[in-house]
Amino acid sequence: MSQSKLIFYAACVVALMSTVGISMPYPILAPIFVDAAPNNFNHFLGLPPKLLLGLALAINPLGILFGSMVMGMLSDRFGRRRVLGVSLIFTFLGYIITAIALQQEWYLLFVLARFATGITEGNVAVFRAIIADLHPQLDRTRSFAVFNSWLYIGWLAGPLAGAAALPLGVGAPFWLAAGVIFLCGLVLLKVLPADRASQATTISALWQAMRSNHALLMLRDPALKQVFYLQLAITMGINAFYEFYPLWLVEFARFNSFQIAVVTALMCLVMSFSSTLLSKLGNQQRPLTQARHYALAIALGLMLQPWLPGWYGVLLIVLLGVPISLYNAVSPAYFSEKFGEQQGQGGIMGLLTTTFCLGNVIITLLGSVLILFDTRAILILGGLCCMVTVWMFGRWIDGRGPLGHTAMEA
Repeated sequence: MSQSKLIFYAACVVALMSTVGISMPYPILAPIFVDAAPNNFNHFLGLPPKLLLGLALAINPLGILFGSMVMGMLSDRFGRRRVLGVSLIFTFLGYIITAIALQQEWYLLFVLARFATGITEGNVAVFRAIIADLHPQLDRTRSFAVFNSWLYIGWLAGPLAGAAALPLGVGAPFWLAAGVIFLCGLVLLKVLPADRASQATTISALWQAMRSNHALLMLRDPALKQVFYLQLAITMGINAFYEFYPLWLVEFARFNSFQIAVVTALMCLVMSFSSTLLSKLGNQQRPLTQARHYALAIALGLMLQPWLPGWYGVLLIVLLGVPISLYNAVSPAYFSEKFGEQQGQGGIMGLLTTTFCLGNVIITLLGSVLILFDTRAILILGGLCCMVTVWMFGRWIDGRGPLGHTAMEA
């Protein structure tokens, strides 16, 4: 096996294990807040449980937002392995604190721990930068498709493991997640290549580097500003789906944590299969047109799914994994090719991850209010957000968008 492939598969393995840790608690939060008996946790300060759920869902991606703003660019400066190692250590500690907070029914500590853990989970930008670095030895589109399929396997296994651990106690999935993150650190030390030596860094120098090396600085480039708007719209839609279909399953299909985990696992299996198939097909012609089609499929699915009865709605949740996975493979490969050499692959992947997390925070906060009236409203809003992306892609493809030649298809 070539050195490039060894690095690629090492990054895939560590990212998979990290995703398992992130996704373990995913199916348990909605039932804890909506179906569980009233307690100090799900009625904190006398607030409605759905509002508390919305805040709990929003706080983690808010942390990831801050982390992803700087981690990709810091890895450009200080090295991928070094930044990943530090982030995994603090993620491990964050899960331990989260487990304790759940067991003791300390909602405020739970929220703070989820925020802090989110900051360190912004390291997905570093994983994607590692993949982008391997071009031209490895084809970017194929590599992103395969990498995404590994992530989807993590999303498949994590919820099932979290739901299976839940009978051991509400904190058990987070204790298990901490163990998985610990294994990630061991794999990282064993197989990823060492970084080049870097200059000694004081706390003040590191702080200055973070201030002057964060993803949003790239929005000074008009073309990247338009990429940001486009990605923000579709990630708001996708995150409306990710964050609130479990609540739809609880309210309209009467699913419990294990059943939610099974649906999530099936969807991730579909996503993994779709990404693997795309990787075997190789480079796709007209990537912007392909991405637009995938965005349209996501939009239509999100606007239809909330109204379908019972198992038809569940089936559409699973099938939505197809266009989401294909979009997530084609779009980062295209943006990496167009902007990566000039801006740095860590910076571009950091911008995409930052945008995803910002979309998550915005839509989750909106959703925490809308679900007080009707959970279906936030899913429909997500579909409308995706339609904005479809419209923007159409302008770019026709040459009418503000990106000009940058957006033209190769």
